Amino acid sequence: MILIKQVKSLLYKEILLEWRSKYAFNGILLYVISTVFVCYLSFKTTPPLVWNALFWIILLFAAINAIAKSFMQESKGRLLYYYTIASPQAIIISKIIYNILLMIIMSAIAFLAYQIVFQNAVANLGLYLIAVLLGSISFSTVFTMISAIASKAGNNGTLMAILSFPVIIPLLMLIIKLSKNAMDGLDPSVSYDEIGVLCLINIVVIAVSLLLFPYLWRD
Repeated sequence: MILIKQVKSLLYKEILLEWRSKYAFNGILLYVISTVFVCYLSFKTTPPLVWNALFWIILLFAAINAIAKSFMQESKGRLLYYYTIASPQAIIISKIIYNILLMIIMSAIAFLAYQIVFQNAVANLGLYLIAVLLGSISFSTVFTMISAIASKAGNNGTLMAILSFPVIIPLLMLIIKLSKNAMDGLDPSVSYDEIGVLCLINIVVIAVSLLLFPYLWRD
């Protein structure tokens, strides 16, 4: 019960700070909308494969801008204050939940803008939305964990890029395959393996975050 209460308080703090400043949200929103518009000016119409690839490129860089700085933007004084009032598990869980919510909102906005600007190339919309949801959750969990590790190494952006690469590439391959199945209108049963593996990866990443973050936090 104490953990749940701490998570709620920290999550409320994250949402309240974002609502007051809106710098991060507005910056990412501007990036998403402007990137979709630039893609439209450049391509006008796109084949389904290009449509899918461009969409996930936009989401990937939106996730990097929004989530990769989760811990890097925290001051040492604020982190020390968190250390005195909450457990490390509550801090990492609240960060993951907040980043998932933020990424889902940004993905929904990007997909809506994409649908308005480009002709809809998705044959199975329900399955594609599942791919977008799983992709948003995957980006959030992975980048939150890696941001926590990089923040304890002097906010080393190079380290974050090195750590992200071997994790994000398999995720992208699964997400693109799942979304391509949706665009081709294949039966959802064909994509059960991809959905299961993505869910399993998210569970493993969250479990590793809960185990690893307390040791990082003590340093």
